[in-house]
Amino acid sequence: MHFSRLQDVDLEALWEEEINHKLAIKHSLLFSIVEGDKATIVEEKSLADALNYLSKLDLDYPIYLVDADSFTRLKNKFLEIQTGSDFEEMSTTSEELIEVEADLLEFIRRSQDLLASEESAPIIKLVNSLFFQAIQKGASDIHIESGERKGEVRLRIDGALKKHIDLEKNIVSLVINRVKVISSLDISEKRIPQDGRTQIMISGKTIDIRVSVLPTYYGERVVMRILAQSEYIPSLESLGFQPEISRDLYRLLNHAHGMILVTGPTGSGKSTTLHACLQHITTPDKNIITVEDPVEYNAANISQIQVNTKVGLTFAAGLRSILRQDPDIIMVGEIRDTETAEIALRSALTGHLLLSTLHTNDSTSALSRLIDMDIESFLISSTLLGVLAQRLTRKLCPECKVAKPLASHITEELNIDPAKMYFHAVGCKACDFTGYKGRQAIGELFMVDDHVKEMIKQNANDHEIREAMKLRGMRTIADKLKDMLIAGETSYEEALRVGLMDG
Repeated sequence: MHFSRLQDVDLEALWEEEINHKLAIKHSLLFSIVEGDKATIVEEKSLADALNYLSKLDLDYPIYLVDADSFTRLKNKFLEIQTGSDFEEMSTTSEELIEVEADLLEFIRRSQDLLASEESAPIIKLVNSLFFQAIQKGASDIHIESGERKGEVRLRIDGALKKHIDLEKNIVSLVINRVKVISSLDISEKRIPQDGRTQIMISGKTIDIRVSVLPTYYGERVVMRILAQSEYIPSLESLGFQPEISRDLYRLLNHAHGMILVTGPTGSGKSTTLHACLQHITTPDKNIITVEDPVEYNAANISQIQVNTKVGLTFAAGLRSILRQDPDIIMVGEIRDTETAEIALRSALTGHLLLSTLHTNDSTSALSRLIDMDIESFLISSTLLGVLAQRLTRKLCPECKVAKPLASHITEELNIDPAKMYFHAVGCKACDFTGYKGRQAIGELFMVDDHVKEMIKQNANDHEIREAMKLRGMRTIADKLKDMLIAGETSYEEALRVGLMDG
């Protein structure tokens, strides 16, 4: 038999509802559009199996023989679509999904076919169920780790990692391979780190998942960040900020030009705060453009640009392009380098209101961070309006928290009432035995007024400026954490983790 051959092609998957693609993929039979017509795609090594299965289908598509790499690329696209369709079916077909942790462990123990391959139905079902359970529990990250004798899956819920399930050593590699398949990563490469992304559909909602694979001593480990694209953007008040912070921040947002920064560690809710700010100031007469990595909120009234470093669309390049679009307000997801910082400050100087984020521990450290990026102090003092440093603090579960006294050396150090009872985390079914339920944003707002500008001009360091601001009444994150501890909203351990001693 003679077939047309295609070499080094990047074909798109042709997914037709009347074809059972799960079986077709199993028999190495794929479909695509070639020169405008529907076509059957096969490869040399599995040709007999593919043609044998094709003979059972009532299809009259021309057959193309492609090289192994082209076939693998197309097959990965089919597997991505299949994973998405698996999730869409989840809400209706219970056999596609394992909803409870205990059932998943039982399934792992009983399933004989888990070691077949990363494309076997049990492995696909196991990975799908991990995604589903993580999203059900409100996790932001899924960690799959390889140990010496076993593997482990942990979920980051409310900012803290919690063990989910153990996996047998030989199953871990298949689970990681399955994740690689749906993220279009190289299954055979286990020596270097790899980054990818995939999309899944759950109840009609698209969820982006960012995947990072890292080789470790006992095998690979995977961290998956779940980026649920949300249409609902909260207000600053609903995030839990104190009324005085919301009031002062809204006052800063009324400026026609200048720069407002939000700082804090990864996962402290900086992007959410920025979007809440944008929603507060958006009106039909304003042109608002953002450059983000990734776009986490779908804001209908704002033009959003997704960073794509592979094609050279960095924060700096995106920001340059935005300035040619006659914007009133610009939001840059993060100031990572000197180039972005310089363009950002100069655009704030030339009549734009610019919002962005920095990775610093407190609000006043933003000054030294910008100076470290070779930004002139006069540029900072003339453009910076204010810096909001924020954290997300876990709140104690109201069902199971218990009141106990704190040790005398702790109350003495914090200068709080030693006779008072303070609440501690216990753990119950309602909070998934963590002792905490939900998180609250807390922050400190550093307003750059004339007094601060004068200190910057005199080359005062951020510690001196911080002490001066505290004397003038600035409430720090440590102060807010102390308030939450006294009010019984969080525990001493959680307050300490977030930054009670940072001053």
